[in-house]
Amino acid sequence: MRSRYTAFVTGDVDWIMDSHHPDTVAEIDRDEVADWSKQSDWLGLTIRETIDGGADDDEGIVDFRARYRLNGQEVNHVERARFVRADGDWRFHNVAPDVEEEAVELTPVTPRSTVGRNDPCPCGSGKKYKKCHGASA
Repeated sequence: MRSRYTAFVTGDVDWIMDSHHPDTVAEIDRDEVADWSKQSDWLGLTIRETIDGGADDDEGIVDFRARYRLNGQEVNHVERARFVRADGDWRFHNVAPDVEEEAVELTPVTPRSTVGRNDPCPCGSGKKYKKCHGASA
């Protein structure tokens, strides 16, 4: 989940598409995702809950809140993302039902259109980008 959030922050549309499950990736409009990713100022990610998704599981749920600003309006995107293994790797499959709103403290992230190697990783891990999600870039 954190790598997908980081991909939205950095505009890495290839990873957003590659981390999508093969059964549902055809439903995604790549250009729309790219526009949303690049036009938004990403403000923070909070993982609210995880259900299953361990080493012995084939499915898992990540309940999260991503905060961003688009066209001057701040948005709190709340979602229960369902991940399913495909060829041994976790892939986003679809949105699971039953999102319940609750007050949570958001992880502050400085909005930026690009992330430098020595900047904090936008996923909120506390590591430098180059040591976290930028390691494979």
